[in-house]
Amino acid sequence: MAADGTAPREPRILVFSTNPISDPGIDLAGSAHLNYSPGVTVISVPCSSGVRPDWLVHAVEKGFDGVFVAADGGDCALVPDCTAKTAAAVERAQKALTDHGQDPRRLKMGAICSVCAEPFVSHMKQFADTLRKL
Repeated sequence: MAADGTAPREPRILVFSTNPISDPGIDLAGSAHLNYSPGVTVISVPCSSGVRPDWLVHAVEKGFDGVFVAADGGDCALVPDCTAKTAAAVERAQKALTDHGQDPRRLKMGAICSVCAEPFVSHMKQFADTLRKL
């Protein structure tokens, strides 16, 4: 509870998810009625390695409390080094946030597969907890 007796605001989290890999896992979380923050917004992209660092920084600068990149991991059929490219983009964005006086912990990356409903919910809960503490 906040000092005024109201419930704390849920952090706004933008999730970049991939059409073939992580979208089905996130959809499964919803269809299984697993509970995670209503402050989560999902944007689908073809491959996590295509997420640009400036998109991640822009989301934080425009009001999202945090940005989560649901990485394809080894399941990506488009780019052989998808995880490394995605991680490099997140690291560049974290550095840019630091340069702009923002906390780099506002960006997070995790592998989410097509059956990863519970891991997705766990990531969202842990990330929201981290963001509340910032």
